[in-house]
Amino acid sequence: MPEVKLSRATLPLVSKSVQTPAYAPTSQQPGVVHLGLGAFHRAHQAMVFDQLLREGDMRWGIHGVGMTQPGLVNKLRAQDGLYAVRVAGATGIEWNVPGALWQTSVATTERQNVLSAIAAPSTRWITLTVTEKGYTSALAQLLIDGLRLRHTAGLTGLTIASCDNLQGNGHKLKAIIHAASTTQDAELVKWIEAHCAFPCSMVDRIVPAATDEVAAAAKEALGMQDECALSTETFWEWVIEDNFVDPSDAALLSKCGVRVTSQVHSYEEAKLRMLNGSHSAMALMGAVTGRAHIADCIGAHHIREFVYRLMTREVAPHLSRTDWAEYRDALIQRFGNPFLKHSVHQIATDSSQKIPQRWPPSVLGQIGKGESFEHHALAAAVFLRYTLGVDEKGQAYALNDPQAESLKAIGAAQVATPAACVQALLSREDLWGSELPQSNEWLERVTYWHHQVLHLGVDGTLQFFLTLDA
Repeated sequence: MPEVKLSRATLPLVSKSVQTPAYAPTSQQPGVVHLGLGAFHRAHQAMVFDQLLREGDMRWGIHGVGMTQPGLVNKLRAQDGLYAVRVAGATGIEWNVPGALWQTSVATTERQNVLSAIAAPSTRWITLTVTEKGYTSALAQLLIDGLRLRHTAGLTGLTIASCDNLQGNGHKLKAIIHAASTTQDAELVKWIEAHCAFPCSMVDRIVPAATDEVAAAAKEALGMQDECALSTETFWEWVIEDNFVDPSDAALLSKCGVRVTSQVHSYEEAKLRMLNGSHSAMALMGAVTGRAHIADCIGAHHIREFVYRLMTREVAPHLSRTDWAEYRDALIQRFGNPFLKHSVHQIATDSSQKIPQRWPPSVLGQIGKGESFEHHALAAAVFLRYTLGVDEKGQAYALNDPQAESLKAIGAAQVATPAACVQALLSREDLWGSELPQSNEWLERVTYWHHQVLHLGVDGTLQFFLTLDA
């Protein structure tokens, strides 16, 4: 007998211990087009929109767009857009099946479907999680072409909300649309300016990539097969600028636990530098030492203490978020969640795109105050060691990064000519901005810690570091 698989038809058979949607997609089209149909969106914004749908507001169904890969879209289509989410925290585990994903497309092979969704009269919002490297002219052109159809049809403008880890993400999204527009688009650009809103936002929830372990746990919890199951934590945060085409959306989102504010910057800088900055440092340390997951890293006393001090001494002094100490303590606890098998290599992916936003602002802040930046210097030294592509146990790993070739070219000679390699890495303005490469003190300290990493190993260096930094 064939195995029962999660779908709209089998939803009534799902175990009663699992929270399932009582609503079904309506005959109307979805109200949200989401670009970047990865794990994060499905365990974050999609669950917020699911709350609104559960309360009877049927304007929040999602047309989810996979940007390049059809694999996930095909699996979700086979399950009518349904998937299970394991929400695990200190108080236990809950399973939830969100029902907000009503339609799906792949941008590279079904572009017209995506444009038609953007231009649909029912569409009110576009949301994006395309990662830091996804803000390209191709993305801008997709949005321009979809918005042109709306403009031509005389339809209303849209709230277009970036949910990626970019400071001022709404401004950046608007800027790439302006940059990609042509003289023929002048009237369209005026219409976008007048009728569309680009709120900045900050989103926070740890959502590891799907694993076989989660799939097996989902099968046991649901009583059927689910090829799209995810695991996440209880904590979530969505901070969004009070800038919407329909101002009444602010109250709706607030009721669901979203923080609507004019001060998004305070939250996004804290997340980028505390959570994401610490994540990058731990991921690189884990990759080099052969630890598989973030929980394995934070579970080691010397790494946990390093991360705690990094956030407290070098990041927090430059934040405007006032509750940073509580946020720091929550992060340390979240990093240790045993249910979040968050791969260090997943987090280390695209490090060349992530580090420029996560580390340099804190380093420059410390330099400006004449204070120590040793934690970041050590993290930068580990980043260089990571570019060797082999861990301390001799196991090779791939550098999954747009700059992989140039990083490996720098890193390959670091054992023979370490000082020259540090100089080559730190001179790159695409990684460190224009100011840090001019700092001899930064170069000197990273060089020093890189020497220690090569001779003592990462764990030995961290333990030595902590004795100096007590």
